[in-house]
Amino acid sequence: MNVVAPFEGIGASVRRKEDFRFLAGRGQYTDDINRPGQTYAFILRSPHAHATINRIDTAAAKAMPGVVAIFTGEDMAGIGGLPCGWQIHNKDGSPMAEPKHPVLAEGKVRHVGDPVAVVIAETKAQARDAGEAIVVDYTPLAAAATLDQALKAGAPQVHDGAPGNLCYDWHIGDRAALDAAFAKAHKVVAFETTNNRLVPNAMEPRAAIGEYDPQSGDYTLYTTSQNPHVIRLLMGAFVLSIPEAKLRVVAPDVGGGFGSKIYHYAEEAIVTWASARVKRPIKWTAERTESFMSDAHGRDHVSKAELALDAEGRILGLKVHTYANMGAYLSTFAPCVPTYLYATLLAGVYSTPVIYAEVKAVFTNTVPVDAYRGAGRPEATYLLERLMDVAAAEIGMDRVEFRRKNFIPVDAFPYQTPVALQYDSGNYFATLDAALEAADWKGFEARRAAAKARGKLRGIGISTYLEACGIAPSAVVGSLGARAGLYEVGTIRVHPTGSVTVLTGTHSHGQGHETTLAQLVADRLGVPLANIDIVHGDTAKVPFGMGTYGSRSLAVGGSAMFKAMDKIIAKGKRIAAHLMEAAVEDVEFDRGTFRVAGTDKTKTLTDISLAAYVPHNYPIEEIEPGLDETAFYDPKNFTYPGGCHIAEVEIDPETGKVSMVNFTAVDDVGRVINPMIVEGQVQGGVAQGIGQALLESAIYDADGQLISGSMMDYTMPRADDLAPISVATHTTLCTHNPLGVKGCGEVGAIGSPPAVINAVVDALKDHGVRHIEMPATPAKIWNIINGSHRMAAE
Repeated sequence: MNVVAPFEGIGASVRRKEDFRFLAGRGQYTDDINRPGQTYAFILRSPHAHATINRIDTAAAKAMPGVVAIFTGEDMAGIGGLPCGWQIHNKDGSPMAEPKHPVLAEGKVRHVGDPVAVVIAETKAQARDAGEAIVVDYTPLAAAATLDQALKAGAPQVHDGAPGNLCYDWHIGDRAALDAAFAKAHKVVAFETTNNRLVPNAMEPRAAIGEYDPQSGDYTLYTTSQNPHVIRLLMGAFVLSIPEAKLRVVAPDVGGGFGSKIYHYAEEAIVTWASARVKRPIKWTAERTESFMSDAHGRDHVSKAELALDAEGRILGLKVHTYANMGAYLSTFAPCVPTYLYATLLAGVYSTPVIYAEVKAVFTNTVPVDAYRGAGRPEATYLLERLMDVAAAEIGMDRVEFRRKNFIPVDAFPYQTPVALQYDSGNYFATLDAALEAADWKGFEARRAAAKARGKLRGIGISTYLEACGIAPSAVVGSLGARAGLYEVGTIRVHPTGSVTVLTGTHSHGQGHETTLAQLVADRLGVPLANIDIVHGDTAKVPFGMGTYGSRSLAVGGSAMFKAMDKIIAKGKRIAAHLMEAAVEDVEFDRGTFRVAGTDKTKTLTDISLAAYVPHNYPIEEIEPGLDETAFYDPKNFTYPGGCHIAEVEIDPETGKVSMVNFTAVDDVGRVINPMIVEGQVQGGVAQGIGQALLESAIYDADGQLISGSMMDYTMPRADDLAPISVATHTTLCTHNPLGVKGCGEVGAIGSPPAVINAVVDALKDHGVRHIEMPATPAKIWNIINGSHRMAAE
């Protein structure tokens, strides 16, 4: 009896290979690594949001047990500051303000948590004890802790080189055309909102180990990073001036990132630099409260939008003005988030003839803000999808039909938006219809009535969204200010016995790459999944790649792998032709088998791989030995996932608590490699979106103190805060990458917040609510229902 092997290729819900070691507790994270002779670092951080440093007294601390060394900003003043990876230009063409971001504070601190000194000691406890013995003489200064404070006349200046605390004043679109569109509008709908600041809170806190080898002069950094090659480039070339050949960066298993582990952080440079001074390895691991004031935050926009409509409810134009909080310094990719990752998405899924957006980026005395799951696209989607509901209500049109009326037609692709992007494919009608059916939209009013009979307020909300993934192409983003290429690399190494090792420049921190990338190989080369290894995260092993963010791993990294497999197959055909005495053009390949067309002559991939390394039967002067190919892929365009999310909520008017009843997501993520992993990615993103909509907010007081700086005050979603999350896909293929994939890692966090808030507003419509700001907490809602005041409603 022949046993048929289960299909493991594209489209199969294969169980994640990596989960076996994770569930058995055998993952290796940075904090699990311990090096011989290792010491420990404690970072002393500023308790002030803004202050001058008059003197740092380390004498008592240096005399404490176990202390190896103490360093301050004065010791590190000769090295470079943490670099910014993207430069934005102002409306007048001048470059943005780009003040130095010192590794350790030099003369002044600019946010609570700014690193001031580092203690190296034999144990973590000794390092902490000594750190607490350091005496810093500060002169506190007035802080600009919020956008309002920073923009007021006479506000405290975060940086002397950024007058008015303005980093840049940027715009996109045709203002004259917009004014003309508004002049002929039948109705203009205005809307203002704040996109609340979030703290990423990955399960694994950041950690770093710096190690210097005095014999070779080599440095090694182990770190919780989403892109180790970029860290090596930024830290080696721009901060510490270490030749790249002398610096190895290893990112082992990483327990979640959501964008917060893309950037080059001060702690990585500190432990690497200091390891050469003390000639011993140094480990630093953040505690959770420390992460709140040292990890880059997300979101934090204040926006005003105006939508011009004709008499039939069709969109004529959109005008947006946004203030974006940068925090105290420019994090690695921060400047591009409110510009090219935000304003270019303001067309959404709608035929919008003209758009004009201006963005002012502002420095404040707060933790730097950078990309967080979705990075600019959630902010754009939230603004637009709330505006669509507000506009539909003001003109008296059904919110679903208002969207449908303004959708980009299916036959309009490729569709050029007025804000630079060209969408290659999509069918927004199909995802809308599928979601409406799955959510039983038509039956909602009966459910609302039943809830009312139980004393509850029921609401349903919709979001039809689009995002851009796989930031590209390198030449285009380079012209827009990116200081790095955005290609990806893949190496396919077929070993003599037919097993395969894949070396990829992308990085996995929970996405399941060891499974999905292996499925690409299994599908194309016909190699069993168990015989495929995925290697990533080590600059000493992997060719230079750009890491993982922006849902780029399959669209860009997978496409590089696909091109490398093209080379493998092409070389394999040449070897097979010699072995089977045929013309190369007559050799076909399909999932592990080379065949001479029209004959029964075949060779397996293993036959060819063995011959490749044992070149007895083909002319070595024509074909080099080995079956090991590398390819790079630089995408021609972004990919454009989109879809429809529907949230159903129930509110208890006695407490103001919102309960999620149901959530439906129908997404077009292009070709689906592993449906189970796509479902998990979408569900995780939706959970984070619900967290932003109902629970999470990083709040600073007027003095710049982070008053939601721990899990006691910052509310993360728990299982009982979520609803059943139904996930389905409707596929239109990406037309410009060889896999047809679009990306799924961020869609849940992009489409869900406006769907949830639209549902909350729908539940409260009888109370005259037009809008409620995120997070829609029980206190806000209770006050609205009970008429105490309308602090969050308009």
